[in-house]
Amino acid sequence: MANQKERAKKSSPPEELEAETPPEEVEETPVSVEERPKSPLDEVMSQAERAYAAYMDAERQVAKAYHENEVQVAKAYKRAEQQTSRAYEATVAQAMKDRDEAIAKAAKARENVITRAEEAFRSAEEAVGAAYEAAVNEAARVREENAGKAWKVRDDTIEQAWQIYSKIAR
Repeated sequence: MANQKERAKKSSPPEELEAETPPEEVEETPVSVEERPKSPLDEVMSQAERAYAAYMDAERQVAKAYHENEVQVAKAYKRAEQQTSRAYEATVAQAMKDRDEAIAKAAKARENVITRAEEAFRSAEEAVGAAYEAAVNEAARVREENAGKAWKVRDDTIEQAWQIYSKIAR
């Protein structure tokens, strides 16, 4: 668009350059109606100058509208970017919170499992200790019982031997 303006300015004849100025400035130029002869060509040239001035004004308005649209699009982009950034930060914060909660929950579960395992170990240790004591006590009882039986057999055998010996020695 700017290139079109520059080309139009470079290729315009001097009368058109005067027409590029806003209509207010053209009217302020001190040219009296009497100095210019009124002819149909002057009328057409005047209309052409006004049309060109209107065209240039419209072109400036279009450029301004494009610029305003560009500014609005840039603002919309910034808003979208900020909104996306806030959504990202919120998602990251929530994910971090969820991660911390999951880790805390896992640590608590780990502690519970360790506590239960230690209790199971102590209970098994006590049960094994009780079974050991019972087995040792039973073995001691059986040993004492067998020792008592063996002593009785020994006594009986010695007694029999004395009885046989006393019968022979008489």
